[in-house]
Amino acid sequence: MNIVYEKALLSDIDQMQKIVFSEVKTGTVLERSEDEMATNIRSYTVVKSDEKIVGFVALHIHAPTLGEVRSLVVSPQFRGKSIGVELVRVVLKEAKSLGLKEVLSLTYAKEFFERLGFFEIPKENLPEHKIWADCIKCHHFPVCNEVSLIKAI
Repeated sequence: MNIVYEKALLSDIDQMQKIVFSEVKTGTVLERSEDEMATNIRSYTVVKSDEKIVGFVALHIHAPTLGEVRSLVVSPQFRGKSIGVELVRVVLKEAKSLGLKEVLSLTYAKEFFERLGFFEIPKENLPEHKIWADCIKCHHFPVCNEVSLIKAI
């Protein structure tokens, strides 16, 4: 099995939408339209196995010192192989290279991120524009069980 991590291309969006579909339906991952993904394509990293996309993640920039891990998804048949861990590591490396000081995550997978050195923070510490740009689109809003975590890099 040949695993490759690389920046996403516009031609990857269709496969990415298919991979994330079930996670969007359960409310685990926030839906992103094809247009929104295209506009933000530079923020995405995909992981491919034998040329087929099996997961992806995005690094979203909130401020000159703060980024966010978002839209992390791995195909069910590839889970448990540390692909999600490596996707987060790739994002953290990119964030550091851009000069960010911290990276946050709003997630249901608290333990996963804690194992990677993130620690929980109150949701009130999230940038206000995060709530009004993203959270308001979620079908769980305003009653949300996601946990806010952050990591210094």
